[in-house]
Parts: sequence; C-alpha cells; structure tokens
Amino acid sequence: MRNTMLDPAGPNEKTAIEVHVDCARSLVELTAVVNSACARVESAPETAALVLGLVGAPADRETWPGPVTIQEVNRWERAVRRLERLTAVNIAVASGTCGGPALDLLLAADFRIATPDLVLVLPRNEGRFWPGMSVYRLVQHLGLPRARRMVLSGAEVPVALQKELGLIDEECLDTGVAVRDMILMLDVGSGQELAIRRQLLLEAASADYDEALGAHLAACDRELRLLRTGGETASAADLTASAARS
Repeated sequence: MRNTMLDPAGPNEKTAIEVHVDCARSLVELTAVVNSACARVESAPETAALVLGLVGAPADRETWPGPVTIQEVNRWERAVRRLERLTAVNIAVASGTCGGPALDLLLAADFRIATPDLVLVLPRNEGRFWPGMSVYRLVQHLGLPRARRMVLSGAEVPVALQKELGLIDEECLDTGVAVRDMILMLDVGSGQELAIRRQLLLEAASADYDEALGAHLAACDRELRLLRTGGETASAADLTASAARS
C-alpha cells in the first residue's frame, strides 16, 4: 500500500492510495486487506482516490470462496460494501482472468480499467455457481435482461464485450497512465458530495420518477444552502429534512 501525489506542483493537487490485492489469498485475508485499505482512506480525508490493483487469481477458479463460514462471507460482503461507500473515488485495475474476489471488487468500483486480456468469469465453488453479491451488482450495472443471460449461461465475457456493456470504462496496455489521467480528471468535490452522486445514480436505476424526485430535490436544496452559506456543508439532518419536505 502506498500514497501517490498527482500534479504536486499544480493547483489541482490530488493524492491517491494504491493497493495491490492478491486475489489468490483466502477470503479472510482478502477481507482484512479491503478493510485496511478503507481504513487508510477514511483516516486521510484529503485522498482523491483509492486504486485497487487486482492481481493473481485463485489457483482453481472453481473454488471461490472455498470452505468458509457464513459469518466470514458476511464480513467479506460488508468490506466490499464499505469500499463502495468511501469518501474517495475507488478505481479498480484488472487483467487476465477476473472472477471470485476480483469480480466482486471490480463491480464495486466507481471506475474500472482493464488490460486487453481481461476475461470476466462468474464465481463457482466446487463446480457450483456461487450466489454472492456479484449477481446483484451485475443487475445494477447491466439491467435484468443482460445480467440474466450472463448469469444463467455462465459464459465468459471477453474485454470487447465488457466495454460494450459498460462493465469497464477503459481498456489499455499502460494502466498506470490511464489511472493517472482518470484521477486528474476527477471532479467529485467533498466526500459527502460523492456519496450523494452515487446515491442518485443508484436510485435512478431502480426507483420510479416520483420516488427519485425527493432525493434529487434534497440534493438541489443542499446545493442552494451551500450557495447561501458560502460553502458550509449541509448536515445529514438537513438533507433528511429537505427530502421529507419534498
């Protein structure tokens, strides 16, 4: 794990935390890695992005997550959810065969960068389909019809189709340059603003117009308050009250 300073001499100085995730490690070890990375970001609120380099793969891609307890599975899913809610943008960089934990982390990322050899595979445990939250996230990203075809067929997804479906944002050989360029282009404001943007995006995929309207009005009210107060951040209670009034 390391910190990287981007554009240190410029007006848009941004920092990123880079973490290499060895996806060949056990579920318990990977949970600890993800939680440690999240804690690092949470203790450094000025961090612009968390970059996860997804390396390695289970020795046998048919055995994820292996012989574990349901409590360990729950702790893993909570760690991935914690990653999704960070106050910094999270970027996943993947190559080769991406299944099991790598697929979970890739789908939980805000932005996804891949090398041309990336192939997505659905997780299997002892030859049986593993019903983890990757299925939920595939539906969120693709919609039910496309996700249904992928999940029920179990087919591998080559990088060209991933890009077409929007599962990855950029395909390139030099992922380091792609990550740097992406971070420098980020314009997400505060951690609270990033959380609001994520919420609005997710609700747009599932809520109907009238349900989504309240959240959008609350976000608009927050921006108007910021303009009136010279940039002071509205509290969570203010946002809740705004949503209730709308």
